[in-house]
Amino acid sequence: MKYLITGATGHLGRLVVQELSKQVPINNIRLGVHTPAKATGFKKAGYELATIDYQNTATMNQAFQNIDVLIYIPSLTYKVQARINEFENTLTAVKESGVSTIIDVSFIADQANNPFQMAGYYAYLPARLASTGLHYAVIKNSLYADPLIPYLPELIKRQNIIYPIGDQAMSFISRQDSAEAIANVAVKPYLYNHGQNYLLTMKQNYNMVELSQIMTTVTGNTIGYNPVSISEFADIYRSEGDGDELASMYKAAAMGLMNDVTNDFQHITGHDPQNMKDFLISNYQPTH
Repeated sequence: MKYLITGATGHLGRLVVQELSKQVPINNIRLGVHTPAKATGFKKAGYELATIDYQNTATMNQAFQNIDVLIYIPSLTYKVQARINEFENTLTAVKESGVSTIIDVSFIADQANNPFQMAGYYAYLPARLASTGLHYAVIKNSLYADPLIPYLPELIKRQNIIYPIGDQAMSFISRQDSAEAIANVAVKPYLYNHGQNYLLTMKQNYNMVELSQIMTTVTGNTIGYNPVSISEFADIYRSEGDGDELASMYKAAAMGLMNDVTNDFQHITGHDPQNMKDFLISNYQPTH
């Protein structure tokens, strides 16, 4: 079996490469990259590289030659139509090049009434795959725990989490755990042979009081919970380029749409995911 990973130079993609390489020889792994200059380390390590342009099916046809399993990590965009177009182009190339299986990385926000700006794409994805005749699995990540680490200094300064979700909880998973699960699904046909849908979460979700208490314990700084409004949250982070998108996601969380918990990670890997406290302890480096 030969595997291709798209988005291989991204935060998640690099971890998937590492995890897949524990189970598959490097010469059976091809890395799909948009910018080859970012993949020089992989090239030196012996990985086969293929340049991918989601707007050009010819480049993907070439990249997908002799590939059995495509691990599809989508590009970063908050434009639903652009993401759908990229996926449709990918499906065209998959069929033309003879790829038999897609392992598709998705997100928890896929409900029909979810106000998150990208929910339309995530809702479309499993239905679209079901009609392709391909072997596939959809692996939905819950919220990544990883961005909480660089966010902690700001929360310490604010002395509060400000997520506008009221008394609702959110589910999390670490990128490392996500990558492990993705690699396991990709190499085990019984985990993708009938269009399975998985949701990767820690063993519990966390409301913001629980999360703030964990952060207080880990950092040694008092962090409470004082939510701002949805519009205030968007205004605070709009200058960083994704304030409105993030606000729409937390609006979904405030509706109770981001709190599902499953044992899918355990089912796939055979062990528990890392919990939030252990994750923060392992990754938080206090600054002095």
